[in-house]
Amino acid sequence: MSVREVPVIIITGYLGSGKTTLMQNILKQERRKIALIVNDMGSINIDASILNKTGNQVAQVEMVEMQNGCICCTLRDEFMAEIERLSNDRSIEAIFVEASGISEPSAIAGAFLNYEEMTENTRIYLKSVVSVVDVDRIYREFLYDLTSEEDAGDGDIINLIMDQIEFCDLMILNKTDLLTAEQLEEVKSSLREIQQVAEMTECVNGNVDPDTILNRKDFDFDEVDSYSAVQRALNNCEHEDEKACVDEYGISSFVFEERRPFNRDAFNHLLDEYPKSLIRSKGYMWFSDDWEHVQLFEQAGRNASITELSEWVSSWPEEELEQVVAQFPDFKEEWDETYGDRWNQLVFIGKGYEKAEIVSSLYECVENAPVHR
Repeated sequence: MSVREVPVIIITGYLGSGKTTLMQNILKQERRKIALIVNDMGSINIDASILNKTGNQVAQVEMVEMQNGCICCTLRDEFMAEIERLSNDRSIEAIFVEASGISEPSAIAGAFLNYEEMTENTRIYLKSVVSVVDVDRIYREFLYDLTSEEDAGDGDIINLIMDQIEFCDLMILNKTDLLTAEQLEEVKSSLREIQQVAEMTECVNGNVDPDTILNRKDFDFDEVDSYSAVQRALNNCEHEDEKACVDEYGISSFVFEERRPFNRDAFNHLLDEYPKSLIRSKGYMWFSDDWEHVQLFEQAGRNASITELSEWVSSWPEEELEQVVAQFPDFKEEWDETYGDRWNQLVFIGKGYEKAEIVSSLYECVENAPVHR
């Protein structure tokens, strides 16, 4: 059984949100000895270099720099090994992890909890997943689609920001001084539309009392996973023909499911005229011109992206497919004779939309594709 002694706090947030500034302030205020893991995708860890200049308080910190990869995937095993090594230092009272700006917090937390369950007598436990939110950027880019020239066309950026907001138990709203009180309330209201439970703490220049992070209830993966509007929609609206679920904020959601593929050109045309009443959409899909790959569709505000992911199991060689079925016989329970495991499952969340119109538009993009071998 694990001996829960050393809390681990994961700090997430997109590039420029203020994670390093937050950590600088924590190091200045914190009087317990803490360890810090800084993950940067580049070969030179700029964030760690900045933190090293914080001052004398860094003497109370053991810092580990992890570069050329991300702790949610390529550096996952190395990350857990460092966590365990640090926890063996009996003087360390907490471990802070500054994740890369492009990390997916759910993947980090999932790997962490899996390790915690599989490892006997580990002293570490996941205390909190904190998302640092640049409220000025949310106001400019999510609410009004004022993307910078550098980010133009990169709808996946705002979708990643939304993922980081959805999967956390504490949101630190940074750079509040850049907005008026009315603008800030507009941002907070919009954030609540996609993340209704996580605590919010406002700050300027990442100046937050460390006790706000350390003195809170322990992280609960299932509870946090259920926070997001997307997961609530999947939990509450199982089929596309059910009435849309409406919550206390007036936000409704529904799930569209269809085995047949989308026509790529038709779906892209639909995105050009995407309903403004939809706040968030997400799910897996496939196109008639690609029977091999799973596509991830994400939309937040006026930004949308489609990303090619893994392969459908149906596209595997027959020999490999037989091995999967032999090992996991339940796999074929939802197998379609024509399309195998290929299907579209998309969650739509919004306010004041006409579900029938959206569903009709989606079906106009669906093709009666011939059986592909």
